[in-house]
This record gives sequence, C-alpha cells and structure tokens, in this order.
Amino acid sequence: MIRTLLVANRGEIACRVFRTCRDLGITPVAVHSDADAGALHVRTALDAGGAAVRLPGQTAAETYLRADLLVAAAVSAGADAVHPGYGFLSESADFARAVTAAGLTWVGPPPEAVEAMASKTRAKELMGLAPFDPSKAVESDLPLLVKAAAGGGGRGMRVVRELALLDAELASASAEAAAAFGDGEVFVEPYVEGGRHVEVQVLADAHGGVRALGTRDCSLQRRHQKVVEEAPAPGLPAGVAAELEETAVRAARSIGYVGAGTVEFLLAPDGRAQFLEMNTRLQVEHPVTEAVYGVDLVAQQLRIAEGEPLPPSAPRPSGHAVEARLYAEDPASSFTPQTGRFHRLELPGAGAGAPHVLRLDTGYESGDTVTPYYDALLAKVIVHAPTRAEAIRRLTAALRGARIHGPVTNRDLLVRSLEHEEFTGARMTTSFYDDHLATLTHPPADDAGPAPLRLAALAAALADAAARQQAGGAVLPARFGGWRNVPSQPQAKAYRAEPGGAEAEVRYRLTRDGIRADDLPGVRVLSAAPGRVVLEVAGVARAFDVAAYDTAYGAAPAAPDPTAPAAYVDTPHGSYALRPLSRFPDPRADTPPGSLLAPMPGTVVRLADGIAPGQAVRQGQPLLWLEAMKMEHKVTAPASGVLTALHAAPGGQVEVGALLAVVEAEAEPGPGPEPAANP
Repeated sequence: MIRTLLVANRGEIACRVFRTCRDLGITPVAVHSDADAGALHVRTALDAGGAAVRLPGQTAAETYLRADLLVAAAVSAGADAVHPGYGFLSESADFARAVTAAGLTWVGPPPEAVEAMASKTRAKELMGLAPFDPSKAVESDLPLLVKAAAGGGGRGMRVVRELALLDAELASASAEAAAAFGDGEVFVEPYVEGGRHVEVQVLADAHGGVRALGTRDCSLQRRHQKVVEEAPAPGLPAGVAAELEETAVRAARSIGYVGAGTVEFLLAPDGRAQFLEMNTRLQVEHPVTEAVYGVDLVAQQLRIAEGEPLPPSAPRPSGHAVEARLYAEDPASSFTPQTGRFHRLELPGAGAGAPHVLRLDTGYESGDTVTPYYDALLAKVIVHAPTRAEAIRRLTAALRGARIHGPVTNRDLLVRSLEHEEFTGARMTTSFYDDHLATLTHPPADDAGPAPLRLAALAAALADAAARQQAGGAVLPARFGGWRNVPSQPQAKAYRAEPGGAEAEVRYRLTRDGIRADDLPGVRVLSAAPGRVVLEVAGVARAFDVAAYDTAYGAAPAAPDPTAPAAYVDTPHGSYALRPLSRFPDPRADTPPGSLLAPMPGTVVRLADGIAPGQAVRQGQPLLWLEAMKMEHKVTAPASGVLTALHAAPGGQVEVGALLAVVEAEAEPGPGPEPAANP
C-alpha cells in the first residue's frame, strides 16, 4: 500500500498527480530546483500536508535529471513510492532500477519494458521494422525525420529536406536530446507528409491483463510537439481504430508491459498506419481519455503499482473531449519562448478535474513566474461534451474568456486553430501549422467598423483617465459627463500592442453629453471606470475589461519594466497587451546597425563551426544556438555581409535583447558612373 508518494517532476504533471494523491489519501512529496522553490507544485504538496525537497541547481541537468538526487530525496522524505510523471527521467530504465534498488515502489512499467520501448530504435526493431541508415541517404529518400531515441515532446526532432543539412541536424538534435533527456542517441526515418498522428492509450496490470482505452488524435503540432489533442480520433473507420487498438495491445503484451502507456502511429494519406513508438509513461494528453472513459489514469497507475488487477470490465466511452495546450511562446515569431511574471492567469468556470465539463490542468497561478530553464507548457484546457462540435465550441469560448496578463502565449493561435475549417471538418494533418501558420498568426483585418485594436486602445486610455481621477480623490459618476460643463480640449494617447508592435492612437474629449471619440465615428462611450469601459459601436454595446499593472496604482512591484505592457484589455474581439508610447525615444533602439539581439533569455550552447569576427556571412546562415526551455533555438545572420563583432560565447547566459553579434551588411550596388557626354 502506497502511503507517501514522491513525484520526480515539476509543473503541471506534478500538480496533476498530487490531485489524485489528495483523492486517495496519499501524502505528496515534491522536489524542486532553486528556480522552482516557490512553484505551484511545491505549494500544492505543502498545502496538502506533504513535503518538498530541494534539488540544488537551476537547470534540468543539475536537478530533475539527477536520479541519485531524486532517490535520495524520496528516502529522506520518507516516501515509499516514486511517480516519474512525463519527460525528464520518466522513460529511464536506470532510474526505475535505482528506485526499486532503494526499496521503493516504482509507479511505472518494469525496467526491462522501459528499456525495450523507451528507445525508439529498439522499439522499431521489436516491431519488426528495419532501421534507416542515414549514411546511405539519397535525394529520393527526402524528406527525412531526425528523432531522439529517448524522451519525447518534440525535443531532439528535425525534418531534413536537404541532404547537405543532414549531418548538422543530426548534431543539433543529439545535443538537444542530451540536454532534455540525458541521452543523445538519435535516429533517422522517412518523413510522411500530410499524415495524421493517432495514438492508443493502454493499461496493463501485473496479472496479464492488458486493455486499450480508445484512440486520440494529436495531429495539430508545432515543432513536432502536440498542441491540440482529442479523443476519440475523429473520422477513423471502425476497422482502422480496431486494428490500431489490437496492435497496441499486442505491443504491450510482447514486452510484459505493466502500467499506463501509449502506442503512437502515423496514418498516411492513403490510410496506411505506420508504427512510430511506444511511450512507457503517462502522456500529456491523457485527460481527454479520462474524460471520455470516466477514469482517473493516475489512480489506475497507483493501483497497478500496488499489485491490483484491472477492473473485470472495461469502461464504456461517452462523448468527445478536446484539449488545448497553453504555452508561453510567441507563435508569430517562430514560437519563441517567453518568460516573466503572470499578473493574472485565470480560466473562469474551470473545475479541478473529471467529471467537470471544463477542466484546467496547470503548473502556474496568478503571480507565478515563467523561467527559461524548463518547458514552455503553462496549462492544459480540456472540455468534454456529448459531441465533437459542442466540445470545440465550448473550448473555444473558454479560451476566449481566459484572463492571461503576462508573457505572450499561444492563446489566440489556439482559438483560431479550433475555428479553422480543416480542424472543425476533421481534415487536419501534421502539416497543419506548416500550411496555415501565417494566416493564423496574422489574420486579415476586420474592415467592418473600427479596428479592434483602436477600440482596445480607446478603452485603455479611458480606464487610465478614470484611474488617475480616482487617485486624485475624485469620485466619478457612472458616466464621465459630469466632469466639465464646457467641452474640453481633445486628449490623445498612443499605444503599441505587444507582441507584433502594431500601433494605435486615439483622441477623445469630454463634452456635456459625455465622452466623444473624435476619430472613431459611430462609437459612443457609455461608461468608463478604471477596470471596465463600455463602448457602443453601431448601436451594439460591448464591455472592455482593462487591467493596469504599474506603480502608479500599486498593482505591481516597484521598478516595473518600462518596455512591458502597462495595460491588458480583454475585449469581445480578443485580448491586447498595450504599452503606452512615450514621446521619448526607445532606449532599445540605440544599437549599432546590423545588431543581432537575443530573441529570448537562455544559454549559448555553441557557435557555428569556424565563426569569428571578420568572416563573411550570408543572410539566414546559422551563427549560434541558444538553449531555452529545454529546446535549442538557431540564431541566424540578419543580413549578408561581414561579422564585425561576436559577443556570445558557449556557456554564457544571456537575457532577452542582449547583443550577440553585429553584421555589417553588404553595401547596395550603386547606379554606376555617369555615361560620358557626347562630344
């Protein structure tokens, strides 16, 4: 019987496992790096009467990838079992052996099963699939997929479309895999264009019972990491779904599997299924299966680890579930990871778990800070409904209504993805974002009425004026009309939306009849308060909620970042992070021409071979690689020319905006000499 459980992980999955611990009466134990000392998973364990153990260091390699520290933490805290979560050491046979050698219960499959399937190369051999030899690759084999043999989550994965780039991508994928999983082994396989990613959830006990709990579709992916998942996989013929489930059960039986696992397939456009891998752990997307089948997969893992058999009958599926992953990243800027403090991170109406219609699994709360050391995943939003269409509609509405004030996230991308006709029509493939990212991140302007950004800017300006008036001791009426008996001079304010940099200027004046927006015809201001402005546009009234975070109103700590948004406006048209434009020049603009600035905080992992000042470079040529949030990010030359300065060095920590290098661009060719005059 498990009484005290250490979760050898962090963030959302640690919080998720602790929720089941609470339900089962198990005492939780958290582990944390120095960067995570005040993280939500630590607070959750302590609030439940459990314990937390420090792992000295910041990076994953120093902390969550140290099996010796994790086992020692479990022993010192009096835990009798260890749950690995997902990622990090969840698919490490050596870690599983170290846990059991210490006399602790391992909540996962036997080390031999982990070993057989955790390496994707060995798994393919076990399934009778011959490995691909990259040294023999020819043009007709392209495109190829480089993939980490250990771990998952898209890390250590690259698509190669030019043979000349294969060796470099192998090295890059290996370095990223080593940093994320402690194992740099990679392999190569043909890449299937336009396929669907479909997987099967399996459960197996120690008594020979193996069960498949339906299919999931995980085709919407960026950087080969899943973004939207659903269960069951829509549009699959019954025969195909049954074949995938039978193959998954056969794979689990072949290695004596015990616990929860997932068998993944790629469905080619012609319907053929290609075995990808078996993940010997709980998947990030497990909540959609829990919702459809009405089970707690973590509870099943714990019962199986205690030696219990699976229930005699399988649960019956009901309805449809869709999950969206909320990441701290900027999709419009190559999914650049984002860091910083969340002033507000809320999903109104969300419950803690099944059987709630709307569920939020998260590792962050309002006031928490996202650091550059770990994965960019913030939360998962899950909706369960009787039909797929209803689940999509409810999830879209929930994401629209979320209050996310802090680092940039992919929330708008998720909403637009869920509304896209290829997704609603269940015609999505793994190339969805390759095909549609540009239009999803830069949607066409709405020509019907004032631009939504200008309405948001007007709301921010009026809320700011109301706040300043209240700070001065005045009590405002519901409308601003009581301020003056004569028309005032027009007030102007300009904002820049972050990210993207779009600018909007608005002008308004106070009149006897209220507030008038001079340059927004057809817009009436019905009311304005520090937190909410109500605007009527073409006869339709809508509310604009405004949250300000600066020292003027005491809503944030002292010394705020002058480049950070000062107002977040949640509108019926979307959400905007706005920074007032100053009449003084932006200090960030004072950099040499051709400056290459760090797009994110991170660590310089390596420089391009032979790169040095004085060298000629071409636009787009890789110069160096940054590691942030467990992934490598290639930094390229901004223009063709000469590298005149190189400030980055391997191992160096850089902040966002740090000067990495300077490239003096090639001079544009002149018009040439004047033709000689005719004598």
